[in-house]
Amino acid sequence: MDCELAHERIVMAAYGELPDDAAHELDRHLASCLECHNEQEQVKALKLLTDAYPVQEPTANLMARSRLRLEEALDALPPKTWLERLAQRLTNNVASLQAAPVAASLLLLIGAGAGGLGGYHIAQARAAQTEGTARTAKVEAQALPSDVEIANVSSIVRQPNSEQIVVRYNQLVPAEMKGSLDDPDIRQLLMLASANSNSAGVRDDSIELLADECRAGHGCTGTGIRDALMVALRYDRDPGVRKKALEGLQPYVSEDLRVRDVVLEALLNDSDPHIRTAAINMLEPVDADTTVRQVLHTVANSDQSPQIRLVSRQVLRNVPEIQ
Repeated sequence: MDCELAHERIVMAAYGELPDDAAHELDRHLASCLECHNEQEQVKALKLLTDAYPVQEPTANLMARSRLRLEEALDALPPKTWLERLAQRLTNNVASLQAAPVAASLLLLIGAGAGGLGGYHIAQARAAQTEGTARTAKVEAQALPSDVEIANVSSIVRQPNSEQIVVRYNQLVPAEMKGSLDDPDIRQLLMLASANSNSAGVRDDSIELLADECRAGHGCTGTGIRDALMVALRYDRDPGVRKKALEGLQPYVSEDLRVRDVVLEALLNDSDPHIRTAAINMLEPVDADTTVRQVLHTVANSDQSPQIRLVSRQVLRNVPEIQ
């Protein structure tokens, strides 16, 4: 068994989906491969973190925005003609035709042609169904409050020496709103901007303002700004945005287990070594926690980065009770 296959089976084994014979083969490989053994330990630690809390259901607003984005993506796809679908189906059956007897090949060719024609009618029916679903989603979105009708946030400007924020956002026509950071509507726009995939600058500005609010302790609740920062730390592609989100979450590592788990995920999975180092230092006040201690020991002993191993060992060394 090679290491690539072992990595796939490690994940399946962690969730109890690996057959017994494959599990025995994986155990033999792990006994002789230190790298894969360390990978298994990290997967187990990550699963322990993810199992700590149930998955929350998405909000109605998120579902509505997702439907709108799906509709836009489907509209952007060029439709295939029935000839293209028939040609693709025939191509997929070439290998079978080459290996089959003449009579069976003829039958298979006829069946492929009939299947292509049937697939054309089925595709037409599915296209009509998709169009109907998209229209229904648009109607449902229009029935929601006005905030879900916002397409995106185009810019954020903080006026000098003031708490006033100007947020420009796109609706049916460009619009803007002025208000302080305490204004619920301004906060709602900032949280919407933090998920804006079209402009890294807008996301960076919004996350910076939200993180400042959290560091200042101004209404950074677990169901509002704090959640937006956790989503940015988990999923944003810009390391600068993730770093600002991490800094904004720092005051809540000790009191909020969800924040602690997100920081642990960043330590294990983030691609930026600076963010991983910052996550280790942020966890130092809570390194007596069992999960934190286990993750730090795993990273200190088996991480590929010498710098990350060194920082983890320094944190562990500063706390006598976890030696």
